[in-house]
Amino acid sequence: MNSRQRRGVILLLLSVLCALGAFAGVLSVVQNVKSQVGPKVTAYEVKSNVPPYTSLTPDRFRKVTMPKRWLPDTAVTDLAELRGKIAVTTLRKGSLLQSDMIVDRPALKPGQQEVAILIDAATGVAGKIRPGATVNVYATFEGDRNGRPDQSRVIVTDAEVIDVGRLTSLEPDADHRTQQPTDAVPITFALSAIDAQRLTYAESFAKRVRLALVAPGSDSTVPDRDRTYELAKDK
Repeated sequence: MNSRQRRGVILLLLSVLCALGAFAGVLSVVQNVKSQVGPKVTAYEVKSNVPPYTSLTPDRFRKVTMPKRWLPDTAVTDLAELRGKIAVTTLRKGSLLQSDMIVDRPALKPGQQEVAILIDAATGVAGKIRPGATVNVYATFEGDRNGRPDQSRVIVTDAEVIDVGRLTSLEPDADHRTQQPTDAVPITFALSAIDAQRLTYAESFAKRVRLALVAPGSDSTVPDRDRTYELAKDK
C-alpha cells in the first residue's frame, strides 16, 4: 500500500469516527428530550404565602404538571394528604408543596373536646398564638345597676390551642356589644367539658375575651383568690 492509499484509509477511518461521535451526540440529545417530555405527573404549588401552623385546605394550592424525573420524592401528589395537617413553616407563593413542609395537627387527648371561638386579633397576643401553645383565658364583665362592679376573671387556665384560623372581619353585633368592625381570628382549643362551658359562656356574655400566652414549662396556675379582679378592691 502506497502513501496515497494509506492517507485515504486514514481519512476514511476519521470520517467514520466523526460520524459515530455525531450519532452518539444526537442519540443523547434525543434521549434527554424524550425524558423531559415523557411521562408527566401531577403536583401542587402554593397560591399565596401560608403562615406557619395554619390548617391546610385544598383552595390554598393550584395543580401543576411536570416531568416525573424532575419531581422530588417528597412532593405531595394528592391533596387528601392535607387532611388534619398544618404548615410547619411559612409556605411561600409558588413553592412546590412537599410532605416535609407539613405535620399532623395536635390531636385531642381522652376526655377533651374541640371548642372554637372568635378572638379579637388585637387581644389575641397579636398573632403570636400558634397550635400547640398554652394560654390562660381572661374575660371582662360589665357591672350592672344593682351595684355589681366591673370584673376581670380568669375563665380557663392551661388551655391548649390546636388550631388558628384565618383573620376575619366582623361587623357590629345587633346588640352593639361590638362598637365597630373588628378583625377576629377563630381559635380552636382542646378543653375538658367544664372548661369548654366556661369558654363558651365568656364568649357569649363577656365584654371582651383575652388570651395570655403561657411560657413553655412555666407554672400557669392561678390561685382562687386571684381569679377575679375588681379595681375597687385593688390595694
